[in-house]
Amino acid sequence: MGQITVGELLVRCLRAEGIDFVTGIIDGAHIPIVVHTAKYGMRYVNARHEEAAVHIAEGYARIARKPAVVIGNPACGTGNMLAGVVSAHGEGHPLLAIGTLRPRMKSDPNRGGAWQAADTEAMARPITKYAATVRQWERIPEMVRTAFRAAMSGRPGPAYLALPDELLAETIDESRLPPIYEAARYRVTSLGGGDPASIERAAELLAKAQRPYVHAGKGVLWSDASSELVALGDHLGATMSTSLGARGIVPENHPHYFHPFDLGGAGMARAEADVVLVVGGRLGEYEGWGGPPMWGDPARQTTIQIDADPLSIGLNRPVDLAIVADAKPALAALLAAVRARSAPRAAPVDLARYREKSAETMQQGIGYLGAECKTGVNPGRMVMAIRQHFPPESITVLDGGNTTLTGVAFHPILSSPSFLYSVKMGYLGTGLGFALGAKIAAPDRPVCLISGDGAFGFHVMELETAARENLPIVVVVAVDDAWGMEKTAYLAQGYGATDWERRGIDLEPVRYDGLAKQLGCVGEYVDRIEDLGPALERATASRRPALIHVQIDRELNTKPPGWEQFRRARSVQGY
Repeated sequence: MGQITVGELLVRCLRAEGIDFVTGIIDGAHIPIVVHTAKYGMRYVNARHEEAAVHIAEGYARIARKPAVVIGNPACGTGNMLAGVVSAHGEGHPLLAIGTLRPRMKSDPNRGGAWQAADTEAMARPITKYAATVRQWERIPEMVRTAFRAAMSGRPGPAYLALPDELLAETIDESRLPPIYEAARYRVTSLGGGDPASIERAAELLAKAQRPYVHAGKGVLWSDASSELVALGDHLGATMSTSLGARGIVPENHPHYFHPFDLGGAGMARAEADVVLVVGGRLGEYEGWGGPPMWGDPARQTTIQIDADPLSIGLNRPVDLAIVADAKPALAALLAAVRARSAPRAAPVDLARYREKSAETMQQGIGYLGAECKTGVNPGRMVMAIRQHFPPESITVLDGGNTTLTGVAFHPILSSPSFLYSVKMGYLGTGLGFALGAKIAAPDRPVCLISGDGAFGFHVMELETAARENLPIVVVVAVDDAWGMEKTAYLAQGYGATDWERRGIDLEPVRYDGLAKQLGCVGEYVDRIEDLGPALERATASRRPALIHVQIDRELNTKPPGWEQFRRARSVQGY
């Protein structure tokens, strides 16, 4: 038996949890952690900003369906990191954020006047599922277990541990190490398929339903249950939808699927459904809180909800049957029970009538695509060209305001998991980090980020990270040299250009393609739609990180498709 550092002990604990990806910004305080990551099969990526590092970890977690680790430097670096943890908390992304501290004699508690001293545990507590400071190395295995138990139980989310830097460098005799357990030895890693009697009851209700409706949230993504959910919906002849964050669970070219922006057709199908099945979702603000007018009256509709988190069941809409279970085994059991009770149905009742209502929404999009440009490229046509270029299994990341609305409207998601966007937070600047994390998790899948220029400016230096780490993503920046959604908001409130010009809404022009080249990436400039396809071909063929600067029509960008639906969905009170 030899000696190891406390930093290596921590890495061993992370390895026992299945961690294989760590990110942050290197600092003397956490060198004793980072120097051991490769030895234990972990990839470490050095980012350019701690907040962006969190977004990289989030993108990785979403696509790999497993937690990642991000490390923050003492005080200020951890403060930057915790800004990103706000995103992980809102979106339900499991990760362990590790903050390092300066020596405890000066910082725990802050002596006053100490350098880089802050109570980061207190800062982290409201935005994590668990936050604590390690003060004795002997407790590291136990506290790591507690952190991961919190992060991975119920609705996923971030956990936080702070460690003093002098503790990490301390050497210890291996004979004194506390036991380290793999996840399955100390916490529930699968809830299974739920109560069998409840599954049978749900099957009975669904098999007898005349107009069943199936809605999926991100819990279906985490459970990798897309195929089971679609098979159930197909057998029932059900109309289907997903939350905005769960796009792709039902391929968006499926004939029974209703788009998140389709409040008309989807609203009609939901209102007329006799049985509603909600799996892995809470029915939040974008979904009208699960009530009228976006859904039917729960007093006359039967609602079945399946979720791994008991706290999410009945949260915003009362239920008639609650099943606490992992989505994949629950849906598999439910599908088998439904098949035993009923033959497959060809199509939903009144689907044609619902589609007529959907056509009204589609007509708005068609009109937008046909609009003439005064300058630059029609944003809708830009998005459609991107969709046509990339294969169905590609991963799409959206970031920004109006650019995201246009991306949701014109870029169907055809596989799962293939879509990343800050749904719950609308967190600008997440896109590039999400895209890098997704590429690390799925190196063989194409990854494309579509971002507005305002959002892209938050963490543009992560292009250097992409070049250094050889992460060949394609970034398309829709450039209107402005905060485009803020212009839309000004117009909606009756103000005009004079008002936004006074307040810095218009931005100075930036050539993002040139900036990309300076940071070691491929750069392309496009201001005509016919040039976008060839630029995408060259960017993909380069096998390097590439950015395409697309100058879009500024006026069209202030009137994005989906804006009215976005505003209407957010106006519902849910009471």
